[in-house]
Amino acid sequence: MSTFQRARRRLRAHPFALDAALAAGVLVCIVAGSLVEPHGPDGVTWALRTPDALSLVLMVLGAAALVLRRRAPLAVLAFTGGVSLVESVTGDPRAPVAMCVVVALYTVASATDRPTTWRVGLLTMTVLTGAAMIAGPLPWYAQENLAILAWTGIGATAGDAVRSRRAFVQAIRERAERAERTREEEARRRVAEERLRIARDLHDVVAHHIALVNVQAGVAAHVMDKRPDQAKEALAHVREASRSALGELRATVGLLRQSGDPEAPTEPAPGLDRLDDLAGTFRNAGLRVLVAREDQRPDHAPALPAAVDLAAYRVVQEALTNVQKHAGAEARAEVSVVRVGPHLEITVLDDGTGTGRREAPDGTGTGTGTDTDTDTGNGKGGGHGLLGMRERVTALRGTLTTGPRYGGGFRVHAILPVEAHTSAAQDGP
Repeated sequence: MSTFQRARRRLRAHPFALDAALAAGVLVCIVAGSLVEPHGPDGVTWALRTPDALSLVLMVLGAAALVLRRRAPLAVLAFTGGVSLVESVTGDPRAPVAMCVVVALYTVASATDRPTTWRVGLLTMTVLTGAAMIAGPLPWYAQENLAILAWTGIGATAGDAVRSRRAFVQAIRERAERAERTREEEARRRVAEERLRIARDLHDVVAHHIALVNVQAGVAAHVMDKRPDQAKEALAHVREASRSALGELRATVGLLRQSGDPEAPTEPAPGLDRLDDLAGTFRNAGLRVLVAREDQRPDHAPALPAAVDLAAYRVVQEALTNVQKHAGAEARAEVSVVRVGPHLEITVLDDGTGTGRREAPDGTGTGTGTDTDTDTGNGKGGGHGLLGMRERVTALRGTLTTGPRYGGGFRVHAILPVEAHTSAAQDGP
């Protein structure tokens, strides 16, 4: 920080001292100006003359009033205007007391709004200039009278310019602070959304694989004594499901690593390209699953966005997990993935007779507005499966409908927009 900046900051910290120094400087300038003889034989000359006692008193009073210019700007302007008015009528030769008015008018213009500046400035210029022209000792067209008009106008204009610049700088500062707050709020919102997404992924992974492990472990325990070969096969499926669960958990939890950690998840998020593998894990657990796909895109159609691909996979995974847990041992599931124009439709049907499901509280069974979760098999609800599905679909501006089927079973139907997210990704930065 330079010496000038330090001195400026120190003066701003003591405004009364600054105003006192300004008043002293104005007084020196006025006294010096009173020694000038503008109408000498050789033009403007310096004359060592003693000002009149009244002029000297008026100069001291006008300059002293400037000490209070920040505390009462209008009162100081009125006082200095009165002092200058008396001087302009009685002084001969005239002392430049109007300089105090110029400083006071500058202070008023810099501290108030523009309409007030216009009204006060015009009134001050009119009164002082008119009084000097009409009642002063000099002719009305004298340059001293016109100088009063010019200098008061300059003071008002300079003060208004300073006020405008100060308001402009303040607006820029407020805009910057508001932008900073907006960035912080956006960052917090993104963090919350990322946490919610990771929580959904963890729930989907754990619910799916633990359900498979539970079923296969039950099968192994049931046939361990009589059919050890089948028990060994079931335990192999348990090992495979647990290994897959650990891999997906490692990839998901890896998103929580800090930027300085040595490793980062490299496994891509699952999508519909792994749908057959997903159905195979349920078939190995004893669930009969039929998969029908007509989501192949033509050459000119865009590929599925990653968010839509992941959401479609998770919807099918959670729906089949619920079928495995609640539909009964003889249940059969049908998965349909169809791409219709700008939308991707996912339908999961089952014909199970399990009792661990319930309709939405409004009796409609639709997944809009109320939780129709079926993650618990005790008839009390309280899980997060369908809620997680709904949040995933709603986040992509899609729709989810869930509920019992006529004649038995359950239906999950999701519609995910494709083209809107593709165009948004292409238009992004």
